[in-house]
Amino acid sequence: MTVQPDTDATPARGKRPKQGEPVVDRALSLLAVFSDRRRALTLSEMARYAGMPAPTALRLIARLVAWGALERLDDGRYVVGVRLWEVASLSPRGHGVREIALPYLEDLFEVTRHHVLLAVRDNEQAVLIERLSSKDATEVAYRVGGRAPLRSTAVGLVLLAGADQQFQETILRKPPENEPGVPDMPEGQVRRTLSDVRRTGIAMIRRSLPSRTVSVASPIFDAQGSVVAALSIVVPDGSTPPNVLAPAVRAAARAVSRNLGHHAEVSPDVRTHSEG
Repeated sequence: MTVQPDTDATPARGKRPKQGEPVVDRALSLLAVFSDRRRALTLSEMARYAGMPAPTALRLIARLVAWGALERLDDGRYVVGVRLWEVASLSPRGHGVREIALPYLEDLFEVTRHHVLLAVRDNEQAVLIERLSSKDATEVAYRVGGRAPLRSTAVGLVLLAGADQQFQETILRKPPENEPGVPDMPEGQVRRTLSDVRRTGIAMIRRSLPSRTVSVASPIFDAQGSVVAALSIVVPDGSTPPNVLAPAVRAAARAVSRNLGHHAEVSPDVRTHSEG
């Protein structure tokens, strides 16, 4: 998972909101200007990135601060408020799965002492909902709440393999993501990889940036047999062979699945679902 470079163009001075644009959309556009590289912003920066006049932004920001979605620092800049985290924690696809999976993630972390990740799919990306890392773990680009591509990450491949056929075709028809440190896989190779993931319950990705690592991921199923999350470990490449890591990751994922009500067969394949 990498931080996307800023591509925001500065809007023309005095630009007005789109005609008829709902107030809630404008408020959400202000929240959307925050990113890994923009964690604290001034009023003028927020207005510029959101493409709206400063007076309009100021009125909406005041309401967002009052509600708790934003907080104002002593230097006048704004940051995302804790209230948003409070609301986001109620997501059943986030907090619910995380709560059940956390004890198993902790057990896996004690074995690896590097990174253990838990991710769910949101439209065409994977969203990391938990990460356990030791202070001496190798550098990775993943953070809780961050997004990752589906075709070039281990958790992404697991989630893509568990999606419905129509969604898979939509992703496969798009150009490959330019994920730094991960070679692009052509469509045919991705199809073969997804077939292997469904057959073995394991996805593996090697990457060279921000450090040389190997990720091994496995699917988590719900009671209906749908893939609802992906569990993975990330370790330095060469430290432990992936075939040694795979059984531990798969066992942890199956344990979480059982606690979600899934009754696995002897060699379960990843089943499809239409969740967006």
